[in-house]
Amino acid sequence: MAASPDNAFDSAFVLHVDEYSAALSQLFAASGHRCAAFITACNPLSMPHGHEENLAACARLRDRLMHYCARPEEIIDGESSDSIGTWPGEKSFLVLGLDLETAIRLGREFRQNALVWADEDAIPRLILLR
Repeated sequence: MAASPDNAFDSAFVLHVDEYSAALSQLFAASGHRCAAFITACNPLSMPHGHEENLAACARLRDRLMHYCARPEEIIDGESSDSIGTWPGEKSFLVLGLDLETAIRLGREFRQNALVWADEDAIPRLILLR
């Protein structure tokens, strides 16, 4: 999972599930947030969808995320990928300050099988939704 902040927080970095992320910890410190979710709307239920359909779903997700964020820069564009490269990368968002309950609700709304969430320990964890 890669996040590319397009704001004053930092430069791009990669998150690995169950591994402490110094970059995420620094992002929390700089932003004042204590948690974040990494979420996508692409390929619901792990069924491949077309590029345009995935982009439209991500646009809908971004619109929904704006209701939970005080500032647009709290939504950081990223890309999720699997560790062995068999699944194409998916447009995703690192959402600062998104609590676990809300992240799960949004993940289910967008029919995702899982999402990644981290609390103040800056260790991203896979959260299974189905």
